[in-house]
Amino acid sequence: MIHYLTGEAGSRTVAFIGILLAFAATCLTMYKCMDLLPKDQGREFAVDGKKSAGKPRGAGFLFVLVFIAAALLFARPSRETFIYLILVGAAMLTGFLDDCAKTPWGEYKKGILDLIIAVTTAVTFLNFNSSEVTFLLAGKAVTFPPVLFGILAVVLVWVSINVTNCSDGVDGLSGTLTIITLMTVFLVDTLLADGGKADGFSYLILLFCVCILGYLWYNATPSRLLMGDAGSRAMGLFISIAVLKTGSPFLYIPVALVLILDGGLGLIKVSLLRFLKIRILTKVRTPLHDQARKVWSWSNTQTVFRFAIIQIMLCAAVIYIAMP
Repeated sequence: MIHYLTGEAGSRTVAFIGILLAFAATCLTMYKCMDLLPKDQGREFAVDGKKSAGKPRGAGFLFVLVFIAAALLFARPSRETFIYLILVGAAMLTGFLDDCAKTPWGEYKKGILDLIIAVTTAVTFLNFNSSEVTFLLAGKAVTFPPVLFGILAVVLVWVSINVTNCSDGVDGLSGTLTIITLMTVFLVDTLLADGGKADGFSYLILLFCVCILGYLWYNATPSRLLMGDAGSRAMGLFISIAVLKTGSPFLYIPVALVLILDGGLGLIKVSLLRFLKIRILTKVRTPLHDQARKVWSWSNTQTVFRFAIIQIMLCAAVIYIAMP
């Protein structure tokens, strides 16, 4: 922990320094260590997937480690937060081991690991928080039975991990959308504090975002490295935790809608075909970013900017609703 400064001013100064150092450390770590990461083999069925072949993959391993270190040094995490940091690290490691594997892990293996992380996250949240849910649009709060809340929380976490993972396929896309989503959650959390100071988890959101920015410095088109499952799975988990901490878990739908549609439609399409032999969206490529590039002829830059514009518009509406 950092204890060189005391008092409110000292805490703010330490927090300010922590944000700057987290970004600088991420950039430096990426620059020095990217060549040590496993190399991408390209994806046969993805649009322009072969162009990724040979690039360092698994950069999420680096920026998540920097984030966890910065959180421990500057955020003074509570017991609850400390458990979340362990879970984010676990999600990153499962993804990184898959990134390093010569043969990609099977969907069932990854799904089960995600489920274990989701259940642990839900149990941890309920142990430290109530099962009350606030509906921002209605301005009302409802207390859910803990078991029902836990089940819904598991679904939220599992979905968030997987749709974020599936949206990772265009330079800068999933990282940019994640930052937009998380910064909206940060603003909503601050507004819900009625002018007071948001809880300590809000500072972790800022640290996580600046670490992603450090990664995006090297991932912007044309990218020099890729986050891999190590980054996308950790980002998805962190988004779900951040949304749960607002006390308004259904907030996830509007603030992450582009991630949900981009990555989630493919999951639904494949699941229905595999388990129920039902074909849907037969003329739509999934993830949607492949539809945008292949069918609509959007460039990578256009895809990132337009998807980001749509999500920013949705988030602006959410922020207005959250205003007291």
